[in-house]
Amino acid sequence: MATISYLWKNRSKYAFGSKAFFVSWAKRLFTFKTLIYRNRSRNLLVKKGATIAETAEIGDVKIEGNKKNLIIGEFSFLGKVEVALHESVKIGNYVCINDGAILLSASHDLQDPLWRHKKSPIIICDYAWVATNAIILPGVTIGKGAVVGAGAVVSRSVGDYEIVAGNPAKVINKKRTEDLRYNPCEFLAANMAWLK
Repeated sequence: MATISYLWKNRSKYAFGSKAFFVSWAKRLFTFKTLIYRNRSRNLLVKKGATIAETAEIGDVKIEGNKKNLIIGEFSFLGKVEVALHESVKIGNYVCINDGAILLSASHDLQDPLWRHKKSPIIICDYAWVATNAIILPGVTIGKGAVVGAGAVVSRSVGDYEIVAGNPAKVINKKRTEDLRYNPCEFLAANMAWLK
């Protein structure tokens, strides 16, 4: 969630007494509880060492491991996401990670008689979209503007603007447009109440 100070500075300003003024403030009051909850979640992660941009939107996340391994860029959105921080997880700017997605930066080495962890960082580049219930495995880089389809299990890196789907995830024939200018955080009710 964009911080309260950011939203206040960048809020829509309507003439006092106008219909737009009252509608705007009604939406703000309605979403204020969500705003407080999400800011609190972000602040707790930052206090524990995570690097999270002020404009990032952090939903109901479950993040385990060393919080110093987490970096989230500007205007990125994480819904109900699980992240295992055995290694670094770097999320770029304008990234959208939908509900149910799981990011795993470690797995067990099946060739190791002691079944120890194999750890590798995850990198998700700018404008990438990780759809509902996708799983990103250790060592994967999701390229700029790439799309990971719903329910996909990604064990290999995805190139810029590629679209992958399935289990295991495979590239489908078409690519995503390279002209990306959207902000996934603008679509969220709590932000829109302040900014629009």
